[in-house]
Amino acid sequence: MSDDPLICRKLTPSSDQTYAGKQGFSYFEGIARESTGAQGICMHLLTIPPGGRAKAHKHATHETAIYMLEGVTVMYWGQALEHRMEVAAGDMLYIPADMPHLPFNPGPGPARAVIARTDPHEQESVVLLPELEHRVP
Repeated sequence: MSDDPLICRKLTPSSDQTYAGKQGFSYFEGIARESTGAQGICMHLLTIPPGGRAKAHKHATHETAIYMLEGVTVMYWGQALEHRMEVAAGDMLYIPADMPHLPFNPGPGPARAVIARTDPHEQESVVLLPELEHRVP
């Protein structure tokens, strides 16, 4: 990658361009400071296999926008993960900065989504919240 942030870049997703996120999922590396020089945004593709579950976490000081491409997920959210929301293909989801959440895929098929965040490094703002894990069945 060139160090010049004023160059347009095109990325084509492939299975050999993934990384393991702190949240417990594998992500297509996508658009981030490291891959494109992005200064204020990142965008990734996520596939959650049937039964896949993230670790309870939040994104410190960064907002998240998600567009579900395929499947259904369930997300627990709130300071004590006290709220439950189902998100299906075609839905858009907004998660405020510093909002604890834990998504999972109840199955039977994979769930695929486009995720954008105001953190150009993507993983830098991830804060794991193991003290909340027991709150989600």
